[in-house]
Amino acid sequence: MSTELTLQLIDTHAGGDVSRIVIGGISRLPGDTVREQMHYLRDDADGLRKLLLNEPYGIPEMSVDLLVPATLPEAQAGYIIMEVMGYPIYSGSNTICTATAVLESGLVPKQEGRQRFSLESPAGLVQIEAQVRDGVVESITCEGLPSYIHTHNASINVPGIGRVNYSVAYSGGFYALVDAAELGFSLTREEERALNDCAFAIVEALQAERGFSHHTLGDVGPLPFLHFMGPVDQIADNFYRSRSTTYVHPGVICRSPTGTGTSARLALMHHEGRIRAGDKLETVSLRDTGFIGEMTGTHSSGTRSSGTCPSGTHESGTHQMVENTITGRAYVLARSEIVINCDDPMVECSGLRHILTSG
Repeated sequence: MSTELTLQLIDTHAGGDVSRIVIGGISRLPGDTVREQMHYLRDDADGLRKLLLNEPYGIPEMSVDLLVPATLPEAQAGYIIMEVMGYPIYSGSNTICTATAVLESGLVPKQEGRQRFSLESPAGLVQIEAQVRDGVVESITCEGLPSYIHTHNASINVPGIGRVNYSVAYSGGFYALVDAAELGFSLTREEERALNDCAFAIVEALQAERGFSHHTLGDVGPLPFLHFMGPVDQIADNFYRSRSTTYVHPGVICRSPTGTGTSARLALMHHEGRIRAGDKLETVSLRDTGFIGEMTGTHSSGTRSSGTCPSGTHESGTHQMVENTITGRAYVLARSEIVINCDDPMVECSGLRHILTSG
């Protein structure tokens, strides 16, 4: 008889975006850091991502986070993020979900009130602050990656749409930022399909025309994200709100406004002189869920990528890096064990079996 192959999961969501947290069933991955373990998973074991994001186990609109042992002594756990576009080094919604899962699973014991701990993402150490009341995790505040504007107020001709104005931010991935009203959108749920089609065309045009180079990482791949920006309303002193929609290439409209999308918005608003340290922006999704981003400070980078330079090259200069935090809440949807049947014609076990603990 063959050995039964299983994975242990905690399904969560933050703002509507479902993150499947893999808490058991995967053997220890090679690599001295979580970033190196991510590279191994991407290059030698992509079957896990494909299994959990495709039929019959999942759908591309979900995300997967694999818990791994931390390699940094300050961190209580490590995690690797998997999405339809691949392996982002950071994600706000996935971090909120993972932080909630490690508390709910007991990996990090809950403490009543304000609780601080650290996780290790592929981007490095992430500081977490949880608010726990009566044993319930009511909110997670996590560090966003320092974010900056790579390209400001450029335009591109998009087939079927025409001339589109955009800016590009880096906040864990490169984001094209576009004004929703200029493209005829009010950012309502009824527009979801049209938003997807519009974003697909813009991202395809951008990827065909140019590459984007990170100021220290160099070539991090084609631009994968587009963020539709609604009008910004001032709700109170130092507090703003804006409807927002994030698209992930190819073909996914996020349910939440996304943490990295919110960080990108903060970078753009600071670049345009519209916010300063201490200001907060609540981004609100098509489903009326929200994350709150706070600009906490700035620092200067050592190099700057030109808006027209080819991917992988750099120019001297500085970027204003916007330091920020993202606050949201995650909910546990299910605790489950799934059975992987490699005899099932709909299940592809290549790129997977060698990392299963019972494989």
